[in-house]
Amino acid sequence: MTNGLDSGPPQRGLATRLGGWSTRHRKTAIFGWLLLVVLAAVVGGGSGFSEMSDSENGAGDSMRAAEILEEANLTPPSSELVMLRSDQPDGWRAAADDLAGRLVETGETERLADPVRSENGREALISFDMAGDPDTAADRVEPVMEAVAATEEAFADQGVEIHQFGDATGEKALGDLLSEDFRTAEMTAVPLALGILLVVFGAVVAALLPVFLALTACVGTFGLLALASHRVPMFETTNSVMFLVGLAVGVDYCLFYLRRERDERAAGRDAQTALRIAAATSGRAVLISGLTVAVAMSGMFLSGLLLFHGFAVATILVVLVAMLGSVTVLPAMLSWLGDRIDAGRIPLLNRRGRGSRRAHASGGISGRLMRPVLASPKAFAVVSGAALLVLCAPAFGMKTENLGLEKQFGSESPLTVAYTEITGAFPGGPEPAEVVVRADDVTSPEVRAAVADLENAVASSDAFGTPTTTVHESVNVTVIDVPLDGNGSDDVSRDALDTLRDDLVPDAFAQVTDEAYVGGALAESIDFTDQLSGDIAPVLLYIAAVTFVLMLLCFRSVPIALVSIVLNLLSVGAAYGVMTAVFQHGWGAETLGMEPAGAIEAWMPLFVLVILFGLSMDYHVFVVSRIREAHDRGLATREAIREGIRATAGSVTGAAAIMIAVFSVFALLQMQDMQQMGVGLAAAVLVDATLVRMVLLPSVMALLGERNWYLPRWLGWLPRLEHGEQPRPAPQPDRTPVSAGR
Repeated sequence: MTNGLDSGPPQRGLATRLGGWSTRHRKTAIFGWLLLVVLAAVVGGGSGFSEMSDSENGAGDSMRAAEILEEANLTPPSSELVMLRSDQPDGWRAAADDLAGRLVETGETERLADPVRSENGREALISFDMAGDPDTAADRVEPVMEAVAATEEAFADQGVEIHQFGDATGEKALGDLLSEDFRTAEMTAVPLALGILLVVFGAVVAALLPVFLALTACVGTFGLLALASHRVPMFETTNSVMFLVGLAVGVDYCLFYLRRERDERAAGRDAQTALRIAAATSGRAVLISGLTVAVAMSGMFLSGLLLFHGFAVATILVVLVAMLGSVTVLPAMLSWLGDRIDAGRIPLLNRRGRGSRRAHASGGISGRLMRPVLASPKAFAVVSGAALLVLCAPAFGMKTENLGLEKQFGSESPLTVAYTEITGAFPGGPEPAEVVVRADDVTSPEVRAAVADLENAVASSDAFGTPTTTVHESVNVTVIDVPLDGNGSDDVSRDALDTLRDDLVPDAFAQVTDEAYVGGALAESIDFTDQLSGDIAPVLLYIAAVTFVLMLLCFRSVPIALVSIVLNLLSVGAAYGVMTAVFQHGWGAETLGMEPAGAIEAWMPLFVLVILFGLSMDYHVFVVSRIREAHDRGLATREAIREGIRATAGSVTGAAAIMIAVFSVFALLQMQDMQQMGVGLAAAVLVDATLVRMVLLPSVMALLGERNWYLPRWLGWLPRLEHGEQPRPAPQPDRTPVSAGR
């Protein structure tokens, strides 16, 4: 089999040199890749995965409260609540006695409290803690849940209804749901991507190759991410995010590279030349795109939240690994397979032969679309721009919050029903605020008096329930649990928390200690959201700046760099608008089979901003590179636009379809934040690959004309990057002197 890149003079581009090395050392490239993936997966899997603690996942005063508890080894126990309801007042008492006995028998409970009777007497609330390490409580809560279910079954004929909600049950439900959702994503996204690739290429082998490389990139990154988690602890959904980005980017990079090679073959070039051109053009674009995406993802390091540091590590790793595979293993595989890349041709999808000049031709529809767009660019720019602004409009009313488990699971899940019933009968019960006080001596008269002042102030206000105080003398920490009025997350509860933080706690402790902080679930949510609100501006400025610089270096054009930023911002705005419309206002949610949460998950806007800025550059770099390539060959700007859009339309459509399919899988999962992410990203990619890249980009570039390539003289020192195949030197005549005897 002939190597595709090792003949002729070496090319100057890095992508071409990498591809040339890979085709000259095919076995080393292919088996070295597989060895790297296996070693990373085995070593990383053996090291375990380190998840962040509560304090590491927090911000503000609530984070400092959690840090004090962790430093004092006072991590709150895993607490549970069980509510019993009967048709008649006090009709629950026999069931409560039965349940208490069953809970004790499990050996997994402690500090079992007597039932608290509601005002009407029909409900009772039983609280207890899970025994042992709270970090493993979710793994041991099953016998407790079975005891509750047994009591409910035994007293069902007496009209007793039982609901359970707590830390361990919530963590168990979350873990089970994440595992189930992740399996669903893996089992659904991969076949969908493969199906789309079968349509794009019309051959089984050509379709399997990008999926193989993307999956091996994800598997290898799983191992690397596990190792990295011991330095940067990760959030529990980080693996899902990594798989989402890795599958989409890995398949796209391979698709662009493979499609260019096949298009060159369709144009009549031999295998060697086609592979060399693919490396010099698409391979180079993969390197630029991968670098741009990785740099954009690094913007998450500017966040003050460890959550985004983990997301940054995960996405950067998977993008770089996928990029490495695309410019090394892929050309080696293509060189080894040769014409066998078309093996397994599918009837009707691959009707033309490999050698035909029309094989795999693309851009027929886009070519027809370009005629009116380029004929009336101003009209199309105005209409498409207005349509994008309409999509962005709902985002101006976006409300964010750290969604609790009851909103993550949906209103019909047993956990959400239990939460609603318990908070309705016992307001503030499941989500008390937590005042954490540390002093030199918490048993001193001054500190005790301050605690008493706070208890009295809380008791005299209708905004709070009865406080519970626990003094830990050995570590000089006092914890005061203060139930909040409302349901624990509504405006009533927020107002109560503000009063506690801004007035009651400072008034009580200002003269005794400077370490008195308010934590708890609602405080954590508010602090987390406030931190994100402050993070998004510097992250946006950073991403915009590095995108501008990279596009300027790549295309030596100030207008192209500025247009890149504006178009990406419009795509992000469209994603925000769609998420807000569906999940906050509920527009179209029922049609999509989804349930609005009334707010957007707090970490979602920043995450979507970074991901979309990165992923949008995939299309942008490939499309504009092809336009610049055509312009460098001597075509006028409008003709270059038409040629670039037509030549990349098939690849962009296929890549966008794969991304939309992958993101849509996440939109169909059960977790609310995964649904929001899936819908937002899928909508943005759809808009970006159609309205933005096929209408707005060419119309704006047509309006700019030759000004697209404007570069101030003082920037003339920037390196000039080639956007097409480097011209190969003409063969030199043989000047060897002929000896007299010949």
